[in-house]
Amino acid sequence: MTKQEKNEVIELLKGKFNQYNNFYITDTESLSVAQISTLRSHCFNKQVEMKVAKNTLIKKALESIDAEKYAGVFDSLHQVTALMFSENPKEPAMILSGFRKANNNEKPVLKAAFINGDIFVGDNQLKALTQIKTKNELIGEVIGLLQAPIQRVIGALQNKDNASATTEEAPAVEAAPEVVAPATEAPAAATDEAATPEA
Repeated sequence: MTKQEKNEVIELLKGKFNQYNNFYITDTESLSVAQISTLRSHCFNKQVEMKVAKNTLIKKALESIDAEKYAGVFDSLHQVTALMFSENPKEPAMILSGFRKANNNEKPVLKAAFINGDIFVGDNQLKALTQIKTKNELIGEVIGLLQAPIQRVIGALQNKDNASATTEEAPAVEAAPEVVAPATEAPAAATDEAATPEA
């Protein structure tokens, strides 16, 4: 590979690292060509980009962006490295886990993952990464939490309205006898007046 070709690969990788907040560093060394092809197909179907590159070029690309930010992944850059880029932080983990189960294999090995600024190192992190909540899942939970108190407030207001309506109807029922009472007394008064002239 010429110097110009190396620079082109570095620039390509820089573009990917800048584009995605999530990437996985995997070891695909023991996989056959057919298995690599199948893995690429799974990635393509889930909108995950898979790139195989030399570790030195990956490191140079990361260092040129922010050496301090990515320092935690440098020790994982050894043997054959396949990078998996994704908008969804757990999709590559799901692909790796599913691929390994389907092939009764422990390959490809997860060397490290960079998820929204957090670094997960080692294959033992794979299960935890499959359980990460996506942005949409978190938003859904927050909306659910926000809606619960609103629904309680609406319920309380509706109960208050119902109570107010009942209170307003009660005086109207009580007022009815007051209107009837003077009407019953009027004839008695008339009777007394009628009796007086006769006396």
